[in-house]
Amino acid sequence: MAIRIYADTSVYGGVFGSGIDMASNEFFEQVKSGHFELVTSSVVADELALAPERVRGQFEIFLPLADVVPVEEKSIALQQAYLQAGIMGLKWAADALHVALATTNRCRLIVSWNFKHIVHFDKIPLYNGVNLINGCDTLSINTPSEVIAYED
Repeated sequence: MAIRIYADTSVYGGVFGSGIDMASNEFFEQVKSGHFELVTSSVVADELALAPERVRGQFEIFLPLADVVPVEEKSIALQQAYLQAGIMGLKWAADALHVALATTNRCRLIVSWNFKHIVHFDKIPLYNGVNLINGCDTLSINTPSEVIAYED
């Protein structure tokens, strides 16, 4: 059974990023092979609207393979709980929404290259603490390089 994973905006751009391109590309190859069930949202699409054409193209290639989840009240409420807990400032509310969307849409994990607001050792337990307080499951938060399958 495929692992349900929310990929934030940085993963699509990561395909073209020096040093992270190999892991990002392999992540998307494993989406194609059915190892991962890709989840995305209109938040990713909105953020990519201003991205270079090749990054938007990467998103568009994988859009037919993705479960596009809606931004619903339960996700917004969880996003607000993250912000009220001080995990990040209001300026970065979209990053909190990515984590909330992954959590409220039954994703096992979220992948990101955003080390400042998402994949950070002191923020991950805070997200999961807020999740538990709000009756949600915990979420694994990783980079693509941490979740792709490697050949032995």
